[in-house]
Order: sequence, then C-alpha cells, then structure tokens
Amino acid sequence: ICLESGIRTGRYTSPHLVSLRERIKIDGVDISETAFAEHASEVRKAAESLVSDGALDVTPTFFEQITAIGLLAFRSAEIELVILETGLGGRYDATTAAKAELAAVTRIDLDHQQYLGNSISEIAAEKAAIIRPDSRVILMHQTREAEQVLIGQCREAGVEPVWATTDVQTTLAGTPGYPIYCHDFRTEKDFYPNIESGLPGSHQAENASVAIGIAEQLQELGFKITHFDICIGLETAVHPGRLEFDRGILLDGAHNIGGARALAQFLKDFADGPVTLVFGAMRDKDVAPVLDVLAPLASTVILTEPSNERSMPAAELRTLLPESVRPETVTVTRSVEDALSTARAGKERHLVVVTGSLHLVGAVKRILEENRREI
Repeated sequence: ICLESGIRTGRYTSPHLVSLRERIKIDGVDISETAFAEHASEVRKAAESLVSDGALDVTPTFFEQITAIGLLAFRSAEIELVILETGLGGRYDATTAAKAELAAVTRIDLDHQQYLGNSISEIAAEKAAIIRPDSRVILMHQTREAEQVLIGQCREAGVEPVWATTDVQTTLAGTPGYPIYCHDFRTEKDFYPNIESGLPGSHQAENASVAIGIAEQLQELGFKITHFDICIGLETAVHPGRLEFDRGILLDGAHNIGGARALAQFLKDFADGPVTLVFGAMRDKDVAPVLDVLAPLASTVILTEPSNERSMPAAELRTLLPESVRPETVTVTRSVEDALSTARAGKERHLVVVTGSLHLVGAVKRILEENRREI
C-alpha cells in the first residue's frame, strides 16, 4: 500500500529465505551489497568500541546488529516511513529501539514458547509490550485471553486501540495452481469491495484488515494514501515462502499450529489431487501438533533436515508422526536435495508441499533458482 502511494518506504523483516539482504528493503528492493557492507562495518566498529569502553558487557547479538544496520540504511536513504517486524516477542526486541509511533499486533498463537512463555496470555504479554503511551495502536480481535492482555496494556499505557474491521466477506475462486480469494472490507471510514488478494489463504483476510487499519491511521497522520492505493496494494502484495507456488511446488513456512491450520485450510480449499508433503523443522519448535494437522492430509510424507545446526533430525521427526500415517507412505531423507528429487519422482499428479520451516523453504528456493540458471 505504501509503495503504491509513492511513500519512500523501508521494510525490516526476519528471517530471510535466500539472502540476508532480504531483511532490509528500500522501496521494495533488497539493500545493495555495497550499502549493506558499509553499514555493517559501521555497526561492527560501534559495537566493538562500546564493548572495549565498558559501555556494553557483551557484543550485541546478530539480530541486534542487523537491526542497527537496517536503521542506518533507512536513515541514509532518507526514508519517510519504516515498517519494522519484531523478531521475537516485543518486550526486549531490538526493533523497540526505534520507538515506533504506530504499533500493530496480528494474531497471537503458540510459538517460541521457550522464550515467550507456555500460554497464550504469557506470549500476549510479551508482544503487548510494544504498546507505549505515545503510540497509536491497531489490534485485531482474537482469543479472549489474548485480547484481555492487549486491552490491559492499552489501558495501562493510556492508549485507545483501533480495532481492525471484522466486517469482511470472502469468496473463493480459481484453480489449485491459481487460487483466488476475493474480499469485501467495510471499515468505519470506507468500503473496499472486490479485493482479489495478492496473498492466498483465507487467514490473510484478517491480516489485510490490520493493514487497512494501519493505512487509515497513516492517512490521519498526513500520509497521502488514497482509497485506490489501499485496494491496489492489497491486490499486489506478495510474501515469499508463504503459500507461494514455484514451478508447481507449494512453499509455505508454517512452523507452528496456527500456520499449520492455515495451510491445511488452504489445501482443503484448493488441492484437487494427492499431496506429497516435504517436511523439515527446527529442534526448538513444537513439531508434533504441526504434523498432527498436516501429515494426515498427504498421501506421501517425505521427512528431511535443512543444513542448519538447529534442524531436527529427519529420523526424529518420524517418531512424531501421528499414528494415522501409514509407515509405508513415509520416506526419511538426509538432505533437502534428496527430499525434493524423491518428491518429484513418478508423482506428476501430486501437489508437492514444502513446509515446516522457513529454513527448509529457503533451501528449496535456492535449489529451484540454481536449476533455473542451469536451464
């Protein structure tokens, strides 16, 4: 939406799929190698100096340094608006250093429990900490326990939250290889009909509602965002690695129960044939509930492990499969390359779904890109 309106925009997200530079975008384009190197050198020197002077006890973390690189890049590029995605929770997240004037909280689900807590209310409290007394806040309706925490934080900060609209009508169209979700959004300020969402999946309607809420707040802050900008922005939005089709393969980084349910609903809506599931996960994730949702939807399950020290061994993943999955339908592979070739062998009619980890999705995207270059 911001790019469509011509606002000079910086975007900071994590993790990346293929290149670290994906995390820092200026006007929708990855930061250049030269600019990244220059700002990284500046951040490294500052970090080393702060440690040597005793201002810091330890060297800033990788995420903290990348955040600093992003903020320096945005300042250097004279960005008008910066969109920052928190990396982990909110309370101690490096992105809070920017003191955002506008905060938005999307759906809260169980994730990163070892850091954020083992209940929705505990996780909500960590995420709600981004809400500050001098900020505008956009919230979406969600579970009662999460809402109570968010409302409580708003009350404590003296902030009246803006609620994303729930007046949304959705229709489905298209084919398995070209799904279309069409939404009508009605807010207190405007009506946005017939939006063919650029992001597939019925769950994206609530994310789009939050985006509309942010855009309308930006209008109040003086940004020249038109009704047309909002409509076109929603229709042209892309999110690599999330319900993304690439050469007939569906890539989705679902790694928690919420993501798994969204992917499962998408498959129920659009998969019209057998599904081959290529699955890999990180050791620090609660994998069993994700497999409980996704594995029964597949006629073939291929387990693998990305080349990452945090990867859960494929053999261990096998022990977490639900009992309803027949052993003869499961294959354990040692590499992502083997998993991909196994998934494609003799399964022309199958929809290959790669999921369980964004690290796995990134590895598959690199393989597909290398194959493209060879062709």
